[in-house]
Amino acid sequence: MQTNQEATNTNSRALERRIDMSVAVTDIDKDVDVRLKRLSHTVKMPGFRPGKVPLRVVARTYEPQVRSEAIGAAVEKAFGEAVRSQNLRVAGYPRIEPKEASAAGVLEFSAVFEVYPDVVIGDLSARDIERPRLEVSEAEVDRTIEVLRKQRTRYELVERAAAAGDRIVVDFAGSKDGKLFEGGQAQEFPFVLGAGTMLKEFDAAVGGMTAGESKSFELTFPADYPAKGLAGQTVQFEVKVHKVEAPVLPEIDAAFARALGIGDGDIAKLREEVKGNLVREVKHRIQAKTKDRVMEALLAATPLEAPKALVDAESAHLAENARQDLRSRGVPTDKVPVESAWFTDQAVRRVKLGLIMAELVKANQLHARPEQVRALVEEMACSYERPAELVHWYYEKPERLAQAEALVTEDNVVEWVCAKARTTDKAVSFDELMGNAQSA
Repeated sequence: MQTNQEATNTNSRALERRIDMSVAVTDIDKDVDVRLKRLSHTVKMPGFRPGKVPLRVVARTYEPQVRSEAIGAAVEKAFGEAVRSQNLRVAGYPRIEPKEASAAGVLEFSAVFEVYPDVVIGDLSARDIERPRLEVSEAEVDRTIEVLRKQRTRYELVERAAAAGDRIVVDFAGSKDGKLFEGGQAQEFPFVLGAGTMLKEFDAAVGGMTAGESKSFELTFPADYPAKGLAGQTVQFEVKVHKVEAPVLPEIDAAFARALGIGDGDIAKLREEVKGNLVREVKHRIQAKTKDRVMEALLAATPLEAPKALVDAESAHLAENARQDLRSRGVPTDKVPVESAWFTDQAVRRVKLGLIMAELVKANQLHARPEQVRALVEEMACSYERPAELVHWYYEKPERLAQAEALVTEDNVVEWVCAKARTTDKAVSFDELMGNAQSA
């Protein structure tokens, strides 16, 4: 076997390499003979007992297939030896290109493939990373308990005009140019005024109505309304109110606490549990935002090319995840095609970060330590009713534990980068951190 390695000289594919190889035909012939003899011991053919088929008969039937297998094995062996001898780190699979005119007595071919890029982490000391900072206060606990109260709202029938926050039950029929339009009718339809279930104009028109009252009004749909036949159109509605129900929030008492899982109804314990959950959620959000900023700093400091083979594989993986998500939502993917090309930019970013992080972990011994993994798993389990069961679930199978190990490794990288970069803490509000539309 002879080999020769060179770059492909393609400007846009700096990682692409070509290895020219040749294999002696006599070596392939020997392998074909060995394979045919082995096959003759097991092959079944009409008119012959198993293991008694003459070699020439086996060769006449199976030699083309066996020769193809022998050539494939020879090519694979030659490529593997060439890669090892030249210390090449191959990304993806090679493309084998046979040469049309080979020298006498040899088969010549080329393997075109990509190699992993050299990853040199840039200077992080000049990178600015802003890390959110927030201490959970009693005000956040109060607001969260109020949200929990609203989630348990019940409604009581009232004899007054409907106001914002009330639940009303109505019949309505919408028509355009004197004809009912699709989706514009309902009987005994309940909705909460001002909750966003209906258009603001509809809420405004029925607000102030009482049970038993009927009303006609015009409404103009927004220009960007999803139903194109109605977007920007003026229609007429007939509405009759059946019920007006006022919201009643539960009292913050022992019954409320028990409904939220506090067995003895102790309000202090409820507040403690709510605060603990908030602290964990705040920690998670801070970690996530800091991680995003660290990853951007790493990408900016470490320019490198992503091997196309890895990008293609990652794009295909992301596309398949999207298909599975659609199927889980009941959307037939044969009618909603998902193309791998849609995910190319995301795949490039993920591949680059994977290469960078792998280099950081190896060079700085940032692997997840067993005690770190255990601490993370126990932290995730503490919000469950039976924490020990979740811990056991993670440690039951290696692939589950590997997920926790990956998270710890990422945290180690984030901590290492923050220590090297110009990292500053910035106080943020609870709403800002949680991404709520309204600030406190």
